[in-house]
Amino acid sequence: MTLRKRIHEIIQPAAGDDWLSRLFDLFILSLIALNVASIVLESVRELRETYARTFWRFEMFSVCVFTAEYVLRLWTCVEEPRYARPVAGRIRAALSPLLLIDLLAILPFYLPFFAVDLRFLRSLRLFRVFRVAKVARYSTALQTIGRVMASRRSELLVTAFAMGLLLILSATVMYYVENEAQPESFSSIPATMWWAVTTMTTVGYGDACPITPLGKVLASFIAILGIGMFAVPTGILGAGFTDEMRRKNAPPRRCPHCGGDLPPE
Repeated sequence: MTLRKRIHEIIQPAAGDDWLSRLFDLFILSLIALNVASIVLESVRELRETYARTFWRFEMFSVCVFTAEYVLRLWTCVEEPRYARPVAGRIRAALSPLLLIDLLAILPFYLPFFAVDLRFLRSLRLFRVFRVAKVARYSTALQTIGRVMASRRSELLVTAFAMGLLLILSATVMYYVENEAQPESFSSIPATMWWAVTTMTTVGYGDACPITPLGKVLASFIAILGIGMFAVPTGILGAGFTDEMRRKNAPPRRCPHCGGDLPPE
């Protein structure tokens, strides 16, 4: 076994009794959890000012580890048949969702070395939160969610389009009904969209509400439609999870002629 193949086995999610792979998984998962805690605690000004050097040292250590992990994954990915070609395979691997998440997790640290607008850099610090998304590599539950959403993406897109259309129609109708009575709360269609969102999601902050009789009737219908509309993606995802569980728990299919395994339906 080559060194590259052995490293690839170690850094992949543990399978079987490979204790080195399990130890690596535990180390990375622990580091991800500590990074999330660090990001949360660093937002407290008193802690940030008191332990600034500690936060910086931990950030340096984390970036070094995550960078080494990213480089090793890119180097050893050719051990997988789908990434077997040295150049094209590595480019394809680098564009895969999991490696893109790995890249986004370390990108904010390296960008200051280039001539980048400081305001842009401050916004990029948000990408540090992507480190928690690295857990997806080790969680079969999160991978199942990803597969379900991918398999139902066309239905979810249609639902999202319908929800957006309902939002625009609701805001437009309510603007023309309530603008004359409440020009400060329903000043424009974009401003009225905020009211439509809070009504459709049944949040109802109360900062804007219809006062005309027609507006109240329309608001009631919009709220009911919103509840029904948000139930649609729940049903779609529920059906997707049912299909995924049925596929995973189904007995292996075998060819009646040769006895070989057949791909799942």
